[in-house]
Formats: sequence, structure tokens, C-alpha cells
Amino acid sequence: MTIEGFERTFSGDPDPWRTFEDRDEAIKREAILHAIGPGPHGRILELAAGNGSNSRAIAARTLRLDATEATSAGTRLVAAALRSHQPRARAIRLAVPGRLPRRHYDVVVIAELLYYLSPREMKRTARDVARALRPGGTLVLAHHRIDFHDFAQHAAHLHADFLKQGGGSWRTRTVRRTGRWSVLTCTCSSIKTANDYKQLRLN
Repeated sequence: MTIEGFERTFSGDPDPWRTFEDRDEAIKREAILHAIGPGPHGRILELAAGNGSNSRAIAARTLRLDATEATSAGTRLVAAALRSHQPRARAIRLAVPGRLPRRHYDVVVIAELLYYLSPREMKRTARDVARALRPGGTLVLAHHRIDFHDFAQHAAHLHADFLKQGGGSWRTRTVRRTGRWSVLTCTCSSIKTANDYKQLRLN
């Protein structure tokens, strides 16, 4: 599905996949929160926040949340979901790959996004995320394991491909895995950039 397709979908229905109500989505959301950890974390980036069904729960774990969404309709929905957490949580319109709102984050959450990106878009996004994640920070990946008709890429091996494209050596742990989806928590265990090395020396 293209950004235009998501725009039409969110304009017609604020919860098209019943992510606020569905039991399976609630289980997945709990797995994402478990992967993030109790916090409070300093800064969290959420990519492709959709309608904000995960954003509200994530906001309770951090001092600053940047919840990004590619569509204007979705961004408005995310802002509404985060209203009680403003100003420390904000909805930002951003289509990836693109310049991230801040240079560094303690946690990055990517759910239900990667298979909608082309291989080239995913590679650039992987590198951008790896650069933005602070040394020792946490990357949370949550995606379907089965294909749907509107995917640009196959779901199988998507998490492994994304981590490989980001560079570095990652320690991964499966937080929850079902027949339909999986949630991983990932920590980079090697220096990725000269800037990371400089930060490690200063600390």
C-alpha cells in the first residue's frame, strides 16, 4: 500500500484495523511495551505510528516521545491519541526515509512498517535508525511473519535484513512470537560510527 492509500484509509476510518480494540493487537502492544522496558527512558522515536494506538502507551514510558506518521490524517489521529501526554509527546508528520526529528534516541520503535518500504527505502531507513540510536540503546521491531497483498516486500527474514543493513553487531531477543507476528528487542553490541566512538570515549 502506498502513502496515498494509507491517507485514504485513515481519512475514511480512524481505526481501520481495530488496533485500539482487537485482542491480538493488545497482546502485541504489551509485547512492544515489554521490549521497551519500564523506563522512564529519555527519548523514544516511534516510526509509522498509524493512528496512535501504540503511541499513547509508549508515551507513558518516556520523558520525550516523537511519534512520526507519513500521512496527514494519521498524524492528526496520533496527535489526538497523545493529547493527554503533550507537550512531552508529539506527533510529527514524516515519511521514511527522511530526516529524523532528533539526532539521538534511547529507544526506537518500528512496528508494521518495513514491508511497506522498497528495499532501497528500507536500507536507508536502517542506516538512519542505526546512526540515531545511542550506544547501548534499544531498537524494538514488531512485524507480521506472513505476507499480505499490499506488501512491497516479503515478511520473512525482514527483521534480520533490517539489522544487517543498519550495520554493527546486534544482540537480539524475541519478546513474543506467534504464528502471525513477532516482536524483537535489539541492542547494538559494536561501535557503528566514528560519532558513537567519540561518545563512548567521552562517557
